[in-house]
Amino acid sequence: MSATTTPNHHPVVIVGGGQAGLSVSWYLGRAGVDHLVIESKTPTHAWADSRWDNFTLVTPNWHCRLPGYAYDGPEPDGFMTRDEVVDWLARWLDTFTPPVREHTTVTNLRQTGDAGFELTLNSADGIETITCGQVVVATGGYPLPVIPSYAASLDPAVLQIHSEQYFNADQLPDGAVLVVGSGQSGAQIAEDLHLAGRDVHLAIGNAPRVARFYRGRDCMTWLADMGLYDTPTQEYPGGRAAQEKTNHYVTGREGGRDVDLRQFAAEGMSLYGALADGKDAHLRFAPSLTASLDKADSVYNSICADIDRYIEAHDIDAPPPRRYEPVWEPQSDPTDLDLHAAGITSIVWAIGFRPDYRWIDASAFDGAGRPMQTRGITQVPGLSFIGLPWMHTWGSGRFLGIDRDARHVADSVVAGIARHVRAAS
Repeated sequence: MSATTTPNHHPVVIVGGGQAGLSVSWYLGRAGVDHLVIESKTPTHAWADSRWDNFTLVTPNWHCRLPGYAYDGPEPDGFMTRDEVVDWLARWLDTFTPPVREHTTVTNLRQTGDAGFELTLNSADGIETITCGQVVVATGGYPLPVIPSYAASLDPAVLQIHSEQYFNADQLPDGAVLVVGSGQSGAQIAEDLHLAGRDVHLAIGNAPRVARFYRGRDCMTWLADMGLYDTPTQEYPGGRAAQEKTNHYVTGREGGRDVDLRQFAAEGMSLYGALADGKDAHLRFAPSLTASLDKADSVYNSICADIDRYIEAHDIDAPPPRRYEPVWEPQSDPTDLDLHAAGITSIVWAIGFRPDYRWIDASAFDGAGRPMQTRGITQVPGLSFIGLPWMHTWGSGRFLGIDRDARHVADSVVAGIARHVRAAS
C-alpha cells in the first residue's frame, strides 16, 4: 500500500516486539504496509528472560495460535514448558521476516500537529527522533513489577526479589522462603519451592482457582466450548468487576493438575492471609486466610457447576460431576510473623504488575492510567494498542486471542492509511 517512508519517517511504527506486536506486523506485511517494529531487547525475549525454570503454560497447547501458525505438536491437550514455548515462537519467527529494530527503547511518544506522531528513541547509537503516521503500542498491559513501599523497611539481610526474577529454588539462600501472592505466578512458585523441599510460607490474596480437569476434559477446553473466551468484554458476566479479578490459579506442570493450597498446608506449607505491612523482621497480615481459601474453593466449585449445566443442556456423555471438599482447615487466621524466628531468609513478591504509559503524551488514558480503547482502537487518530488483557475478550492477551485481535488492529491501520492516501490525492 502506498505510503511515504524515509529514514526518519515510517507510515506505521509498532512499539514492542513480543508476540502481540509481531502479530500485527505479520498482517501489515501481508497487506504490503511499510512499517517498523521497535523492540527494547530482542523479539519475544520475555519468555526466556522472565519465566522460572519449571514454568509451563496453564492453557492447553491447542490454545497456541498466532497468525499463519498454530501448535501442531503431539500433545494438543498438554502444556508446553518455558523452553518449548521459546522454541515454538522461534519457529514462528522463521516463517516471516518482521522489520524489527532491536535494543532500542522508545522513551517518548507524542502527537504532532500534522496528525502524526514523534518518537524519541534511545539505543547504543544514542538518542534520535523519528516520526510516523500511525503507532501501535504493544508493550503489554502491565510491564512494571509491583513491590510494596514497606518492602524497603524490611531487614536488608532478607533477600527480596520479584516473581519475574525467580528462576529456581537454588538461586535463593538457604532457609525458609516467604511467597507473597497467590495468583498464577505466586501459587506456582510456591509449589515449585515446596516440591524442591524448601520450607515455604505463603501469603494468599483473593485469587480464585479452577479445576485442571473436570468430567473427562480440561476445564479451559470446556470454557472455550462454552464461548467464554469469545464473549466481548462488554457482554462478559460480571462486567468490570470480573475483569479486574486475578486469574485463576492452576498448573500445567507434569501434564497438568490442580493447585490445592490446602493440600500444601497439610504437607507443611505455612499459609497466611493478605500481607498488610511490615518493618524490620516483623510482618502483619489481614485475618483473611479462612475466607480467602473458602472463596477460592467456591469459585472452583461454581465453575464446575457451570460446566455441569453446559453438559446437561447439550446432552453430552461425560463422567459424573463432583465437588471439591477441603482437605485441610486453618485453626486460626494468623496475623503476625517474625521472619527471623521462622527462619525466613528470602521473600518472593508475586503481587503482580502495573501499567506504565508515562512515556506516551496523548489523551488516551483513564484516571487509572489504562488505555481507553475499543478492540485496541483509541479516540486518538492513529493510536492503537495490542496485547492488553480484556482488550476485546477474556482471550485477549493470551495466545488464544492474539491472532483475532491483531487482525482487527491491522485492518484498522490499513484503513487509516487508505483514508490518508485518498485525502492526499
